[in-house]
Amino acid sequence: MNHAVILLSGGLDSATVAAIARADGQELFALTIDYNQRHQVELDAARNVAQFLGIQNQIVLPVDLRLFGSSSLTDEIDVPKDVPKDQIGRSIPNTYVPARNTVFLSLALAYAETVGAREIYLGISAVDFSGYPDCRPEFLTAFEQLANAATKLGVETSGFRIHAPLLHWSKAKTIRRGLELGLDYGLTWTCYDPAPNGLSCGRCESCSLRLQGFREAGVSDPLIYEK
Repeated sequence: MNHAVILLSGGLDSATVAAIARADGQELFALTIDYNQRHQVELDAARNVAQFLGIQNQIVLPVDLRLFGSSSLTDEIDVPKDVPKDQIGRSIPNTYVPARNTVFLSLALAYAETVGAREIYLGISAVDFSGYPDCRPEFLTAFEQLANAATKLGVETSGFRIHAPLLHWSKAKTIRRGLELGLDYGLTWTCYDPAPNGLSCGRCESCSLRLQGFREAGVSDPLIYEK
């Protein structure tokens, strides 16, 4: 088996990518980032997904981005709610965490070098998304070039490959593929602003995109929502 690092947040997308990578025959090393995000519950989801998929190696790495703030996920800023579906992705919302995927991929790259992995997987998509700049194909291409220019393994071997299998997939296609692979989406977490009773809010952009994906896939979402 090949070694591969998976950025595993506990969300629907990263869980699906982990299932895809496992089906591809990869031995997975999961990296979960505790960046002191508003939705800390996703850390438990990441652990549950890793256990469900039989991932033996998982690091939960603390990187406190709340010290920087400037995002509703890491600061005392309201998360946008009830955004019309046709407006999602047209502008970059305040849930954007500055340079988050650049930071996370850099950490995944360092982890990959230590375990001899030349494959890195992450669950980003440029379809059915909130318009984040670090979820675009241009970003992935640029980061892969950086990875191979800035590392010992990149210089001395054939280099790293950054895999984003969901990059051009809708949420519905993602969900259907995950179900084909036997993934339990009841273990995942998507909501950016959980309700006080612990339920998903059902109103943030992340919840809206997830719910739309399940509707279009023609299956029920196993999560319970406040709204």
